[in-house]
Amino acid sequence: MAETSVHDEIAAFVAERDWAQFHSPENLAKSISIEAAELLECFQWTPDADIERVREELADVLTYCFLLAERIGADPNQIVLDKLTVTKKKYPVSKARGRSTKYDAL
Repeated sequence: MAETSVHDEIAAFVAERDWAQFHSPENLAKSISIEAAELLECFQWTPDADIERVREELADVLTYCFLLAERIGADPNQIVLDKLTVTKKKYPVSKARGRSTKYDAL
């Protein structure tokens, strides 16, 4: 039996509930931001967050990211690789290694 992908599981979950009708790019982007804030809340008063809660909130962020990528016709893996190519040019190892300086100040 073939293993089900994360994409397939999310798609089935959404389809079973008829929720795609609510998944405009705008709504999904809002949901990513809201869930990211909940992730940040895990660290609000302490750097020692409950890892299980962090994992749950991170899963919510990633789920909405996958949904938005699908809605706009983007392959999540490819857009990350494409962005990484751009970022590598902005932060060459010779200038950025071990530094958190923004690219325009390197």
